[in-house]
Amino acid sequence: MGFTFFYTAVTFDPEDAADNLKKSATFIPGIRPGRATAQYLARVMSRITLAGAIFLGVITVVLPILTALLTGQQPNQGLYLGGTAVLIVVGVSLDTMKQLETQLLMRQYRGFIH
Repeated sequence: MGFTFFYTAVTFDPEDAADNLKKSATFIPGIRPGRATAQYLARVMSRITLAGAIFLGVITVVLPILTALLTGQQPNQGLYLGGTAVLIVVGVSLDTMKQLETQLLMRQYRGFIH
């Protein structure tokens, strides 16, 4: 759970996002531009990150235990695809799909230009 909050803090800056919204003359309805928007974004990101961290924790802890109960094996004994491995496989799969879509889109547009 700690890594989830750390990663979110490193990758998302509410002050920067609020500044970008202000520069592009957009706003969140009911929230004043500037500092209030940054505080709102920080609060919303904390809630979303908490839900995501709990979900990730459940996957990495409960999935191996549930698999061990269903297969009758001891946890971590003969279990080659634990919760962390599932998260890595899903992350790599999503990234690969994005890269494939980008390449296909580039090739499709290149065909229209030439």
